Amino acid sequence: MVEKLRTIDKNHIKRMLFGYKMTDGLVFKILIYLLLIVIGFVYLYPLLHMISFSFQSLEDLLNPMVNQVPTSLYFKNYQDAFIVLKYFKTMGSSLTVTLVPAIIQTFIASLIGYGFARFNFPLKKLLMGFVIATYIIPPQVTMIPKYVLFFNMGILETIWSIILPATFGQGLNSAIFILIFYQFYRMIPKVLDEAAQIDGAGRLYIYFKIAIPLSIPSFVTSFLFSFVWYWNETYISTLFLGNGVETLQMRLADFVSEYSAILGSSEAINYANEAIRMAATMLIIAPMLIVYFIMQRWFIEGIDRVGITGE
Repeated sequence: MVEKLRTIDKNHIKRMLFGYKMTDGLVFKILIYLLLIVIGFVYLYPLLHMISFSFQSLEDLLNPMVNQVPTSLYFKNYQDAFIVLKYFKTMGSSLTVTLVPAIIQTFIASLIGYGFARFNFPLKKLLMGFVIATYIIPPQVTMIPKYVLFFNMGILETIWSIILPATFGQGLNSAIFILIFYQFYRMIPKVLDEAAQIDGAGRLYIYFKIAIPLSIPSFVTSFLFSFVWYWNETYISTLFLGNGVETLQMRLADFVSEYSAILGSSEAINYANEAIRMAATMLIIAPMLIVYFIMQRWFIEGIDRVGITGE
């Protein structure tokens, strides 16, 4: 009887530690949580590092005893960075070349994806291949032809050099968003379209009244990705906008020289210090964080539903 109880206890402990299928036991859960903590730390550490250093004074930076945590919160770094970035003025131009093409690109990608998912037409597979090729081909290959084209059109160094490509489905990584909508619209049963057509609805009515309301998560996902990519893009902005339109990222690229020019040479000991550059970076990141926290529920839902295939 005692040996039987010992056997039962051993089996119970084994099931508790390793579970029934080695994937639901305590050991497996501990390993998963440790892995998630490590991955989370890898992603969060740069942000925590920026926040910590952005509040350090010059004395803290020069003090070898101060490592990550500042002795006191030094807000002048943000004040100086705010002035150098010309924050409100530059924020307006940044939102113009980011928000507008992101909205346009999301809608156009939805329209193209709906067309590929719902209609059969000649050379459909070939055209889909061209769409995918626009993402596979390195953007550096097409930069010079685009530059020459925009110069001949007279839209170089204007916001139209960013907005027009998005309007014609050639925005930043547009192919990804077209494929996202294509995949999502394939998931929607075609019987909904057929029922609406029986009631006399046209294709545009079906698109706006049925397809779009059902694909709101995909719209949110595509818009957020598009917004972030346009916001962080510096290569295209520098090439096409030049000196015509100035964005926050372009100001950050010239932050050191701009700091010296605006605040004067008497501040030379501060002009290149890491804390002020970290504060400027945090000011640029802040709008992205705000947008994500507002839309995170729809964003997660969209990520969850985009990969599901249908009929």
